[in-house]
Amino acid sequence: MTEAPGLAGFDALWTALEPIGRDDRSGGYRRFAWTAEDAALREWFAGEATTRGLDLTEDRAGNQWAWWGDPDADGPGVVIGSHLDSVPDGGAFDGPLGVVSSLAALDALRDRGFRPAKPIAVVNFGDEEGARFGIACAGSRILTGALDPDRARSLTDRDSTTLAEAMRAAGRCPDDLGADPDTVRRIGAFVELHVEQGRGLIDLGRPVAVGTAIRPHGRWRIDLRGEANHAGTTPMSDRSDAMVAAASVVLEAEATATRNDGVATCGKLEVVPNGVNAIPSHVRVWLDVRAESSDQVESILSDLREFVEWHGGTMTNESWTDVTRFDPHLAHDLSTLLGDAPLLDTGAGHDAGVLASAGVPAAMLFVRNPTGVSHSPAEFAERDDCHAGVVALTRVVEQLAG
Repeated sequence: MTEAPGLAGFDALWTALEPIGRDDRSGGYRRFAWTAEDAALREWFAGEATTRGLDLTEDRAGNQWAWWGDPDADGPGVVIGSHLDSVPDGGAFDGPLGVVSSLAALDALRDRGFRPAKPIAVVNFGDEEGARFGIACAGSRILTGALDPDRARSLTDRDSTTLAEAMRAAGRCPDDLGADPDTVRRIGAFVELHVEQGRGLIDLGRPVAVGTAIRPHGRWRIDLRGEANHAGTTPMSDRSDAMVAAASVVLEAEATATRNDGVATCGKLEVVPNGVNAIPSHVRVWLDVRAESSDQVESILSDLREFVEWHGGTMTNESWTDVTRFDPHLAHDLSTLLGDAPLLDTGAGHDAGVLASAGVPAAMLFVRNPTGVSHSPAEFAERDDCHAGVVALTRVVEQLAG
């Protein structure tokens, strides 16, 4: 049986992209901003744009845009795409599924002789996960002005390398970083396809859904101080152990989130002096909090902040995004177009949410993940469901750009 237009292309694109940044030991991916793997991903995207005769541009935040048509003369246009970076040992689908599906959808439209009335672009947003420098959706946040470029340049990774230094090492000029309103004006609508990062579509028995909102979420840095000392000669009664305080805070974060019907995660630690036989003098814990409402998030933080301060620690906010609602008319229209596709909100942040907050009409499509697991090598999507996502995205773009 002959594959539908664009679907065979999806398989070829996926096969070519799949090896980049994969860790053979874990089976997960390490695709971090301004690294050799990031450069390989950007080169792959640029090559696919050139192969298709698309006009490849890069904005002041380093995001890549591949345009079919001229958005300055005939725009604003319809933009699809996602990101290619990953969390540490992340899955293959979070981000790349949207980019590959977008290229495949564009191929499908061209194969059937579609002539768009509006320009169409595929975008690769940079540093969406924030895995290296700690700020999620950094590329779209800088683009829209939500992240100050001076702050962005000063962000550091675990080796104390600043983002500015990393960019220079990658052959880029960090002085160019900044909001790019001209690029934002070229976007008439943005639709981001993404693997679902939960069980909604499993429970509904459907392969594709339309996103309605992103729940409020933020990140905080917690600093806890102790006193360095010898692990073998210091009595337990004489210790001021920052790790013990950190362990208490982690457990309290879990309990506080449970009491307030939210979720809290302490997924990253830095320990000083970080020796097996040395009592820690300083532990830095990163906290991620999310809930259905901002009031729930604030209740979690209020309880936890008091607990942290009781332990002599401090909490510093690093990022915050209030509830983001996608264009309701666009979401309704897309659901109807796709045969009354279910409507889902999500607790995961996305570039689509950043653009929506900046006033861009935005929507999302979710593709079923049979494991219900994300940010892990266990993240997955069946081939047939990926193809269903391409078909859905193709119909959406045909409708919006026709």
